[in-house]
Amino acid sequence: MENQAKIDRISNLPWDVLDSILVHLPLREAARTSILSRKWRYKWTGLSQFVFDDKCIRSSLSDKVARWVEIMKIINKVRFYHSGPIEKFKLATYCCPNYSDLNQWIDFLTEKGIKELIIQDFSFIKRFKLPSCVFSCPKLNCLELYGCIFRLPTFFRGFDCLKSLQLSHSFIVSDTLESLICNCPVLEKLTLWNIDHLSFVRIHNPNIKYLKLDSKFEDICLGSSSLLATVDIRMIPMYGHAILRRHEQGKVCNLVRVLGCLDSINKLSLYGQFLEFLANDDVPERLPTMLNCLLALDLREVRFTRLRDLKASISILRSCPNLEELLITVDTSSQEHTTVTDFVRAQCLCDFYFNKLKVVKIRGIFGSGTEWEFIKLLLAHSPMLELMTIVKYSGGERISELLLQQLDRASEHVKFTSLTL
Repeated sequence: MENQAKIDRISNLPWDVLDSILVHLPLREAARTSILSRKWRYKWTGLSQFVFDDKCIRSSLSDKVARWVEIMKIINKVRFYHSGPIEKFKLATYCCPNYSDLNQWIDFLTEKGIKELIIQDFSFIKRFKLPSCVFSCPKLNCLELYGCIFRLPTFFRGFDCLKSLQLSHSFIVSDTLESLICNCPVLEKLTLWNIDHLSFVRIHNPNIKYLKLDSKFEDICLGSSSLLATVDIRMIPMYGHAILRRHEQGKVCNLVRVLGCLDSINKLSLYGQFLEFLANDDVPERLPTMLNCLLALDLREVRFTRLRDLKASISILRSCPNLEELLITVDTSSQEHTTVTDFVRAQCLCDFYFNKLKVVKIRGIFGSGTEWEFIKLLLAHSPMLELMTIVKYSGGERISELLLQQLDRASEHVKFTSLTL
């Protein structure tokens, strides 16, 4: 029994089993296993995944340059002792990298068959140019980059395995982005945050299922993206730039041109500035092709003083026969216009219904006449409505549930919740 107690069963486990255990520890804790014995001194350097986050840096170390020095100590040990593949690298600690060191490390990772390369928020003075070696990684399936300059080398033929692409606070021109997306045949998830010099966005990839776009841009085309199930678009206006009229634009309303191809979408999130962009021309009562799969609609920063915002919003609503949940966040209100209120009031007389709508949440109302008419519209045309939640941001008294119950409503079973913040 005494001899059995001395047997080191953990150390004798196959490396793939040990690796699967150690990668679930914070990197700092995995490195501490080096004190267990001489046999364990460098085991941690052979991991298949390296995640540099705040857990691997001493909490007392706040200087960004010093934090990168700490990271480089670990990286240098890994480069010297590591054998085998490295499948994942994630940099997610606030530091100030030396770009020469970072480029050499990325080059090392590409030689190790990297599959997930994730570089998140860090402090940068200027954006770093992504090393060309990244574009020759045959196994890369997840790429998240922050603060980089993205240019395609002449030898690039595509990422055959890339399923998820996220670019944030980076530089990439429109033609390069279009080419990149087209040459990722299995791409499913695309996220673009705060991209420089992005005049237009063309998404031509039949496999994309998720799109989040939050950036400055002038135009967008979502053609050949028939599997898109989740779309989230926030448009930041490019003030001081002339809007370029491309062949995608014309006399056809942007609402029809951009959203008319989303046959499979089941969750749609749009923001006020983009709603105004969609309503560039004559807005139809509903889209020619109905959004039959759309179950959840999230409209944010909706300006109830802008006729275009409301025209686009109501047209989308009337194009979703199976919509079950509606969330609306109201933008800061300015002077109300009678024409906008009259437009919404006129919709109550139209013969259409939201026959599947069960939940409505409206946040940030100020109690204007247009907002009130919109609430009346939803109540009068939603026979299956179960819950309406209204949050008032402007202070003062909340809208009483009793007052809401006195309004004409198609559903007798709707429950009201009224709050104020």
